[in-house]
Amino acid sequence: MATPPPRDAPPAEGSEPLEPDDPVLRLTRLLVCSAVEPCLAGVLLFDLEPHLIDSVARLFADVLGVTGPPLMLGAQTRDEDLWTRTRLRQDGGHVSVSTGPGPLIETDGRDGPPQLVVVPDLTRLSVAGMRAAVQLLGSDVAVVEHTGLRHIARPRARWLAVCRSAEAAQLSPHLLDRFALRVPMAELRGARSRRLLTAVPALRHATEDIAPISVGDDALSRVRDLLGPDTGVRRELALARLARTLAALDGERAAEARHADEAARLIGLPGVTAPKPRAPEPGPSTGSSGRPGAADPTDASRADPGAGREAEQRPGGPGRPLEGPGPEEEVGADPAVVRDTPFPEDAVSVARDFAPLRNLWQRTMGPAAARGAVVGSRRAKDLRDLAYVPTVREAAVHQRVRQTARFTIAPVDLRSHLRAGASERLLVLLLDHTCRDADWDWTHALTPFLQWAYTGRAAAQVVEVGGADAADELKAQSFSARNVLDPRVLTALDRAAGRATPLAHGVHEAGRALRAAFQQHGNALVEAWLVVVTDGRGNVPLTVSQSGRLAGQVGADGVEDALRAAERIGAMDRTRVRTAVVDPAREPYGDLPFKLAAALGATVVTGRPAPGTNETGEPGER
Repeated sequence: MATPPPRDAPPAEGSEPLEPDDPVLRLTRLLVCSAVEPCLAGVLLFDLEPHLIDSVARLFADVLGVTGPPLMLGAQTRDEDLWTRTRLRQDGGHVSVSTGPGPLIETDGRDGPPQLVVVPDLTRLSVAGMRAAVQLLGSDVAVVEHTGLRHIARPRARWLAVCRSAEAAQLSPHLLDRFALRVPMAELRGARSRRLLTAVPALRHATEDIAPISVGDDALSRVRDLLGPDTGVRRELALARLARTLAALDGERAAEARHADEAARLIGLPGVTAPKPRAPEPGPSTGSSGRPGAADPTDASRADPGAGREAEQRPGGPGRPLEGPGPEEEVGADPAVVRDTPFPEDAVSVARDFAPLRNLWQRTMGPAAARGAVVGSRRAKDLRDLAYVPTVREAAVHQRVRQTARFTIAPVDLRSHLRAGASERLLVLLLDHTCRDADWDWTHALTPFLQWAYTGRAAAQVVEVGGADAADELKAQSFSARNVLDPRVLTALDRAAGRATPLAHGVHEAGRALRAAFQQHGNALVEAWLVVVTDGRGNVPLTVSQSGRLAGQVGADGVEDALRAAERIGAMDRTRVRTAVVDPAREPYGDLPFKLAAALGATVVTGRPAPGTNETGEPGER
């Protein structure tokens, strides 16, 4: 292990002095722990700003000693991109095919730095990438068997993933628990990326294994007390291993309760405070072992800027210290973000996909079977969608047995692509927030459509008009979601009403989304539902929404523009696009939803009984 400079060494030129509780220092110490301890191979950072991901990845690579580019995983990651690597070689007139370990496992069982895997958005990671993380992180051995490859070794790759805390509850608990170091990094907001690379050079290049030490009973008891009685075993193991790593970096022979407290403070566990300060000793000092990342009990106390001040007392008695100002609140912060906890999924209750580690259901016949991202190969049943490289590789295995003069490909060698299922269904919701009041809950009318989208694992496109917090009240707001379990869909269903109703722009955006979905190259979309919830009172013309300028009286222009935009949707293929209009039964102008439904060629769904009728729609008291 590299010999570190003294603990009080001056910071690098151009960097700011760091406190022991500085988030940059905390993050770097955690990366050092992950580098030296294989059991802490997964690092998950919550609410890290996107522009800092590259800097943190470079810092992690510097700590690991990695010189090459990291392995980036995303929504298009396939199994064949991870586990195997195929090489074609030409020797004279012969072509040979060799299969070796892929980039995810090629450093296993070898000397040198491990592979660094970076996931910029864990919620958008493909199913193949999620399964790879579940299989490798925290495992003692990885076994990969493929045509021409048999790999058995301990995984050495280090994973760096980023996720929003508000979206963590959507992920599989099995995936989240594989990341041993889970840290909230919202406090890095506004940090300069250069500071991550120049602030803490003393903690870099610590890639050698540390000597194994024991974990005392008091440390284990403290871990259970910190996490609570209902926590999982993996969380307890992760915190105990982090405490053991900190103790080893500190030169101790066994991990104690104070190391468990230090580990909990590093990952941001609530309720853990820094040790009380004590007077610093004169002269330069070093850590107990001088190792990079070593924790000094006095260091954490210097994080409190008011630690050296005497507490002000009330006059006339001992009194109590005056409380300082509360924690700063960020202006414009997202209220859905759960900060200051490494386990945000425990505090956020959202609907989770019932099978997040399985591919989408897909057709096995027809044109949809040849669409979607390639995730592997299989024996071909016909000549469509052939996988050429796997076919040549399979044929190369049998060339010596066949003893032919030329390279021969037999029908049994043919391989076809195995593709991940793409969404075959789409639900487009057009929500007019100004048509809903406190007496009507429109989720009852939308429940059948939401259930259809959920059971069919349909993608979702939500178009909103008339929202109170719209960025521009003269325009419709829209977003796309992977499914209806996206928290943004639930938020849209409960949004407060605003003033303007750009219904024409909303219908125009819904039609544009439908046409783009069906015209997209390689799309497997076979069915779509457009559900419009509105009273038809559009008071913003389409030209005003597109230009952003309002001049003079608009009259009924907004309603007429909405009907014209609806007619263009009604001209689409009725065998694949189905439409419905939910009638909120508002008076006057109660016929406007029916006119809109006629232009769309849609079915009218009763949102609530009309005034003067009972729940069955018959005359009577409501």
